[in-house]
Amino acid sequence: MELLEPEILLQMLINGLLAGALYALLAGGLNLIFGVMRVINIAHAEFMLIGAFGAYVLFNVFGLHPLFSLLIIVPIIFVVGYYFQRVLIERVVDRPMLTSLLATYGVSIILINVGLLIFSSDFKSVPVLQGSFLIGDLAVSKPRAVAGLVSLVLSVGVYLFLDRTRLGKAVRAVSEHAQVAQICGIDVRQIRMLTFGMAAAMAGAAGVMLSIIYSFWPGSGVDFIQKCFAIIIIGGMGNFVGALYGGILLGVVESFVGGFISTQWAEAVAYLLLVTVLLVRPTGLKGVARA
Repeated sequence: MELLEPEILLQMLINGLLAGALYALLAGGLNLIFGVMRVINIAHAEFMLIGAFGAYVLFNVFGLHPLFSLLIIVPIIFVVGYYFQRVLIERVVDRPMLTSLLATYGVSIILINVGLLIFSSDFKSVPVLQGSFLIGDLAVSKPRAVAGLVSLVLSVGVYLFLDRTRLGKAVRAVSEHAQVAQICGIDVRQIRMLTFGMAAAMAGAAGVMLSIIYSFWPGSGVDFIQKCFAIIIIGGMGNFVGALYGGILLGVVESFVGGFISTQWAEAVAYLLLVTVLLVRPTGLKGVARA
């Protein structure tokens, strides 16, 4: 069969890894929030779209390439997320998860409607990269290659921050046990604000990368938030590394299913993986609740 030729299989694998890196960046932020605060943030995908529309505006108004607009958008969304946690999310921490779910769902609806008022329901895109990189018989889409590699670098950077720095270890300590961390002198409230800001910035960066691959509109977040929840359950709720594994796994499986069966089946892969993992390993690939 033509689909079984090594070049085609390698092409599917590369496409899956690049898509998975973008998923991992987005889901990693959502899992970080859950790991530190035990909060379900339905509005996470809307922070992604703020990044996407920010890249769109900066490109069309100022001619700024999305890779450079990252330097503007990511810090702004970090500050927005930081104070958003201080004003709203801190009030629902330590309350039943349904409370945070409903609160952030309300924020999601508000942001979607504000987006519709400003940008309408028309699809937008940022067509800055065209064509493919040719590597032997392989053709790797330039937008997907750039978005995937940047997403991977950012995810690894966040992991190294959590693993190597004093502040990152404080985030992990709060994730492990907030009360013990507070007794040890860690400002838990400040860490929560930092974590939410960092997670929002990751979503914004994912949105910038998304803008060069896909067309998007203010309601595009629904599909991505569904995939994010599947990824964090597959990888392990609250486990940052688990979100990376889950995102990569989903991207690769989607690519192969789309190639061998159909793109319609590929859209259902996240939920099939979710059910499979829950049956085989209910705590996810990397266990739960550790940043």
